[in-house]
Amino acid sequence: MSVSEALRRSAPLAQLRARLQDSADRFEAIRAALPGALARHVKPGPVDEEGWSLLAANAAVAAKLRQLTPRLEALLREQGWQVSSIRIRVQSN
Repeated sequence: MSVSEALRRSAPLAQLRARLQDSADRFEAIRAALPGALARHVKPGPVDEEGWSLLAANAAVAAKLRQLTPRLEALLREQGWQVSSIRIRVQSN
């Protein structure tokens, strides 16, 4: 059985796939608002009931993202997402 077929057949895996796609879609929606040099150091993180996470490559990137958070949340709301919060996490190596 292929991975894509397993994702379609399994409800928990299908939910995981939907959350991963949601995270990727949100990231694409805000990517243009990230300064070019910053965007390379940010990755989309998990979406859950409490909000969405962005993964920063280091503390400096995380600090800049925290400054941009209100604008990023507004962009998502403008595009129809229900946004409770965006969490910024430093990605461990």
